[in-house]
Amino acid sequence: MIELGIVSVVLMATRFAAFGRKLAAATLILLALAAFSPLGNLLLYPLESRLPPWDPSRGAPDGIIVLGGSIDTDLSAAHRTPVVAHAADRLFAPAELARRYPNTRVIFTGGTANLVSTDAREADYSAPILENLGIAKQRLMLERDSRNTYENAIFTKQLVAPKPGERWLLVTSAFHMPRSMGIFRKAGFDVEAYPVDWRMGGRDDLFSFTNVGTDGLGRTEVAVREWIGLVAYRLMGRTDELLPGPAKD
Repeated sequence: MIELGIVSVVLMATRFAAFGRKLAAATLILLALAAFSPLGNLLLYPLESRLPPWDPSRGAPDGIIVLGGSIDTDLSAAHRTPVVAHAADRLFAPAELARRYPNTRVIFTGGTANLVSTDAREADYSAPILENLGIAKQRLMLERDSRNTYENAIFTKQLVAPKPGERWLLVTSAFHMPRSMGIFRKAGFDVEAYPVDWRMGGRDDLFSFTNVGTDGLGRTEVAVREWIGLVAYRLMGRTDELLPGPAKD
């Protein structure tokens, strides 16, 4: 939207000024819709509601896989301490699960998403947080080379070599869970969804307006980026469905 606004300003200085003014008005309307209308919620709801909460009645899992995405590696490296930027639930949930199931292994997978590789790895900064939350160091395995969710699945499978019949939980944000499940399935790693870090309350929030523009813009940005990721991964053949859901019997 910012780029569209810049284009509209440039066009106003040319013989296409009339079109530039129309584009500016359309951009302003789109910005207002993204910031204050239910648009972000409408885009988020199909993602967050696609996978149900995990059912603990089947008993203890064999392992817990935690996807990265909480730590800002650049800030952590600059300040020489873990900096949790967002999605802290991805760290809190496995700590609670580890206490509930003391014999379950815990795997954290996350390297760096930077285009220019650095020595800062999310796994290295997440490990002390998880240990301080009560997960013993000997229970914790780190996968520190992955750059995206596809590599999370591939490298984690290579690291843990899951055996037939084992049950592994996958912990990540609810909006990110459909794509993550589709990628792990395509990689041949059967996991069970444990969604966390919800960005909306549920169906009752579908048509809720907000008077805090940054909140609406944040939800819209997260949702649009995830939908783009779903389409891209489907086109690349990294998932078998556009919107992966619960496992089919």
